[in-house]
Amino acid sequence: MPASIIGEADHPSDEAAMRERAGRCTLLNCPSCGSSHVAQVLGDNGGVSYVCTACGHSWS
Repeated sequence: MPASIIGEADHPSDEAAMRERAGRCTLLNCPSCGSSHVAQVLGDNGGVSYVCTACGHSWS
């Protein structure tokens, strides 16, 4: 495993393998733009929401 996330970012085509190594076996794509660059965030009431880091779309 690389010492930093910079080493992980060098191979974006291997994204599914990176997610599996990190324990996230399911892929999540943005419903707006289709990007797989999605972050999981906690909502105000403790609920889980998602935000696309490519286009900024958020959903829960």
